[in-house]
Amino acid sequence: MPDHRAIDLTNDRPVYVIGAGPGGLAVAAALRERGVRAVVLEKSDTVGASWRGHYDRLHLHTTRRLSGLPGLPMPRRFGRWVARDDVVRYLEKYAEFHELELMTGVEVSRIEPEGPDWVLHASGGRRLTGRAVVVATGFNHTPRMPDWPGRDTYTGELLHASAYRSPSPYTGKDVLVVGVGNTGAEIAADLAEAGASRVRLAVRTAPHIVRRSTAGWPAQRTGILVRRLPVRLVDAVGRLLARIAVPDLSEHGLPRPEAGLYTRVRQGAIPVQDVGLIDAVRSGTVEPVAAVESFDDGKVVLADGSRISPDAVIAATGYHRALEPLLGHLGVLDDRGRPAVHGGRTPREAPGLYFTGFTNPISGMLREMALDARKIAKALSK
Repeated sequence: MPDHRAIDLTNDRPVYVIGAGPGGLAVAAALRERGVRAVVLEKSDTVGASWRGHYDRLHLHTTRRLSGLPGLPMPRRFGRWVARDDVVRYLEKYAEFHELELMTGVEVSRIEPEGPDWVLHASGGRRLTGRAVVVATGFNHTPRMPDWPGRDTYTGELLHASAYRSPSPYTGKDVLVVGVGNTGAEIAADLAEAGASRVRLAVRTAPHIVRRSTAGWPAQRTGILVRRLPVRLVDAVGRLLARIAVPDLSEHGLPRPEAGLYTRVRQGAIPVQDVGLIDAVRSGTVEPVAAVESFDDGKVVLADGSRISPDAVIAATGYHRALEPLLGHLGVLDDRGRPAVHGGRTPREAPGLYFTGFTNPISGMLREMALDARKIAKALSK
């Protein structure tokens, strides 16, 4: 067990960590290890709430060995690609193992500096004062549902991917999945494998597709190796590897992207790790189609002018970070609503404020959260 003897638990000016997902728990554990009191505030009634809500099929796209958080590796019995339920079990064990101080059912609505401290306004009329704040509310916070023209005229089932759990309700149905990121690609393959009568995948921009593992070498390790290399070099290597490892799906409606892999990463588009999409597209069980433009008279109108009538539309259209109500007044967000700094750096405009979990790097989100946690703990223990 970790040695917590040096911790002053009587400190009434703790570091408050907002969010009990992997990023928040990692920071709290790293702080506790350095003798800094950290209190984790979580609006739900348990840790790992967002992970509990993911679809049944989900596994980590990063390896177990490279996804553990500070101070506690993931168990070998979870296998190389850890399932959703095992991630949840790990987060529960992590909080218990590190004896983290958790306050569940507490939603923070606004934070603001007050002298050398920070004040957090929370549910139940709480007014909490801490010496620093770490925001770890998550990359996938609030579902983004496009306001397509005519959306209200659609009479089929329309849901965001965050509400999708399993393919069983869609057996024998015609389903359109909108968005070809990792979530959309995996849901489309899930539906096709489980017996949906027809699965179409609406694509606005062709994605880069990579094998999750090639000859035992995980794509994540490649992501770690190339992160610091010049964009043009990584783009060139990516094109070469794609031609070797990934078949050309152009004749099936999914051409190779024009922009390079790392160019797209810098723009915020992470490659799709193949967990069934390539075979599904090649076999015709998943049909790529043009992007959704609107709905009209109960039909879906695509960008190429075609009109289709699926029984259900699943929008894998991403999330908002939704940080503006909490701290938009502090001038610490960029034009996309994301923190301008993360990890061990604190904004010049708001010293004592830290962020983790708001990037989606090709080296693995959990790995980067673990690195961020150590950097934040080091900065706050000085």
